[in-house]
Amino acid sequence: MTRPVSRPAPVAAAGAAPGTDRASVELSAAPERSAAADRAAQLFEESYGYAPDGVWSAPGRVNIIGEHVDYQDGLCLPMAISHRCFAAAARTPTNRLRLRSAQDETVLDIDARTLSPETVTGWPAYVAGVLWALSSRISGVTTRGMDIMIDGQVPLGAGLSSSAALECAAAEAIEDLLSLGTGPLDRVRAAITAETDFAGASTGGLDQSASVLSREGHALFLDCRDFSTRPVPWDLASQGLALLITDTRAEHSHVDGEYTARRADSERAAAALGVPTLRDADPAQLDQLLARIDDEVVRRRARHVITEIQRVREFDSLLADGTVREHVAELGALLNASHDSLREDYEVTVPPLDLAVEAARRAGAHGARMTGGGFGGSTIALVEAAQAQTVAAEIAADFTAQGFETPEFFLALPSEGAGQDR
Repeated sequence: MTRPVSRPAPVAAAGAAPGTDRASVELSAAPERSAAADRAAQLFEESYGYAPDGVWSAPGRVNIIGEHVDYQDGLCLPMAISHRCFAAAARTPTNRLRLRSAQDETVLDIDARTLSPETVTGWPAYVAGVLWALSSRISGVTTRGMDIMIDGQVPLGAGLSSSAALECAAAEAIEDLLSLGTGPLDRVRAAITAETDFAGASTGGLDQSASVLSREGHALFLDCRDFSTRPVPWDLASQGLALLITDTRAEHSHVDGEYTARRADSERAAAALGVPTLRDADPAQLDQLLARIDDEVVRRRARHVITEIQRVREFDSLLADGTVREHVAELGALLNASHDSLREDYEVTVPPLDLAVEAARRAGAHGARMTGGGFGGSTIALVEAAQAQTVAAEIAADFTAQGFETPEFFLALPSEGAGQDR
């Protein structure tokens, strides 16, 4: 994973209520994309002594709804954000893979033909793993050497999928440099393999799908059973609405073990119900199904997954039936129910996440929930655009009162997926 070179630049936001200290709360924006690509190219030239063949990038993501269901063949509705990871790269007439990052002093220089999960650690594993995952595609290539400079602008540790952005930017660069003929889904799968099998982290594929397949102005309806997707209109700005991201800066603790435990619990629930995955459980029969699960914890895990998948169906139906504005109350209620389920049944929230959600709701958000894997990271709130700063100020005030670290705020714009910048 790459650490952002600096925190995004603050931007002004209107609508603070009387008495709100505007100076105390800033809404941050991602670097302008073309300027960030130029910077990545310059960093490459400074590091390697020649100009790159191109610059590629991939976005981070927020998941609007559909949390902790991807590994149960569930349904999700993520969107790409404007914060991106950039990869300036060039093919070389060697078999050496050389990696550098603007955010970390680690340098990798390795024979690309000998890559294996044991040979690379740290953030370079997320890039080298993609090349390794695509190895069957490049058997006919004479050499596979390349130089890559990474410049990550997705905030690290905020639950915005900086690792997926890194993998997917690398996948785009590798595809174009080696002319492999992969399609978008091939690159999604390569990024997933890189993270799970090479870097040794857990992922269900939601993050990589959103990073590669998203479209500007849209959310992405993702069926995790077959990775089929379709764009869903999500143009909040034209409707006077905004999605406020709050990076709580709460440190993730025991995340890998907790994630593994939740996944195991959901598998135990599916086994108890005699279904391949909880996606196959009928939400209309929820009470009867839950009564068949003896373990109280496993029962609660099942309730979250089954009801969360149904919430995604309902969310999608509302968007198909009209605009966000027309159904904002119902959509907000689904966001609220999602968070409450993640807190009570799946137990993946922590006090800063809950506090940010509670403060947002009290300040007038239509709905709010944690996003990402939990145990730290970020929340989202569907708000009136003119009230975004007011909501942020309320959250910041509550964090100060509780002695938590000052959070950071972003306005999420649904952005384009991975591709070449120059």
